[in-house]
Amino acid sequence: MKFIDYVTVTVTAGDGGNGKTSFRQEKFVDRGGPDGGDGGNGGNVVFTASRNHNTLVSFRFHRELAAEPGQAGGSVRKHGRRGKDLLVAVPVGTIVTKAGGEVLADLAEDGQQAVIAQGGRGGFGNAHFQSSVRQAPNFSEKGELGETLELQLELKLIADVGLVGLPNAGKSTLLSVISNARPEIADYPFTTLTPNLGVVDIDKDSSMLFADIPGLIEGAAEGKGLGDEFLRHVERTAILLHLIDAGSKDIAADYQTIQAELGQYKVNLAEKPQLVTISKIDTVTPEVLKAQQELLAEVLPKKTPIFSISSQAHQNLQPLLYAVREAVQTERARQAEEAPEDEDLPVLRLKEELPWRVSKTDTGYVVTGHKIEKFAARTDFENREGVERLRAIMKKMGISHELSRQGANPDSVIYIGSAGTITYN
Repeated sequence: MKFIDYVTVTVTAGDGGNGKTSFRQEKFVDRGGPDGGDGGNGGNVVFTASRNHNTLVSFRFHRELAAEPGQAGGSVRKHGRRGKDLLVAVPVGTIVTKAGGEVLADLAEDGQQAVIAQGGRGGFGNAHFQSSVRQAPNFSEKGELGETLELQLELKLIADVGLVGLPNAGKSTLLSVISNARPEIADYPFTTLTPNLGVVDIDKDSSMLFADIPGLIEGAAEGKGLGDEFLRHVERTAILLHLIDAGSKDIAADYQTIQAELGQYKVNLAEKPQLVTISKIDTVTPEVLKAQQELLAEVLPKKTPIFSISSQAHQNLQPLLYAVREAVQTERARQAEEAPEDEDLPVLRLKEELPWRVSKTDTGYVVTGHKIEKFAARTDFENREGVERLRAIMKKMGISHELSRQGANPDSVIYIGSAGTITYN
């Protein structure tokens, strides 16, 4: 399966169903009155994080997602059926962002859900508007349109351990030996072209998720080799397991190359906890291994342990896994301790806006405002009573007074958002 970690999609929630204009028509029932039912609400678009998905490849050929619309209301006060929500499964670690850069959801836990696009509200039928002063309303509302959003989906894998190192450092071999993963393995650089995930059983009571990140080279942060295309998947790992080939011609330089690339990424990945490990020790003599360990120790912080393993020979793997478990648990505990508690989280408040605004143009007057535009969107402009109701709402909100103050006359055209136009009265 092709690994895809960035896609753009368009999501559309369901439109609300139209309300019904009808009157009770029954034998022996004179003037039965209005009985038009309400339209059903449109379905929402809901994203759900799932451990069963580890790539965004399913969106490669399905870039447009739409929820079901609500059904129209019927006679005899029958309400329309609500549109079904569209449930969209995405990998754990998916970040959903609007075209302008606003993050809508960060789905970091299995089963976590977020309503991404809200379905439109169903319109009221004429039975809803019956009152002592309006006994036979001959109008109903249209359903609201569902939200349509252009989105970017970015996957940042959430693993406990990130395997990093130069190409051919033995990362894929290690992952294949200690986990259920079966990455492609060959004796040439860049065999791994996409991240591989594997669940590793440390012992019978604990397991951890490892991510094999494609090999980095000098200049990766500037786009060389495979570039920093997959470094985003290292951001959320608890620790890094840095593998270096025992047969390296300059083991210190190899370590420093990877550290430099991690440090130049937009998030300083070099500051993450690391376990430095010399791999493929079965390919060198004990004397060469000792010399390599001494050379590597010269560029490491003092008292940094150096692990030495052979994946092929299954040598020293269990002690390494125990050390990995301890390091991950320590880092996760530190992260939990530093995480702000709920009561300390800042409360984000929407910037206050005027409830409506009237502006004069060459062709008439433009009325904008969330509430009045919602009313206008639900108004059937072909229905005189419906338009009169909208006029009454505008008068009650003070919009008519402002139009008069700005010089509107009976022939003036009033534009209400993008919903429709009426003449000033």
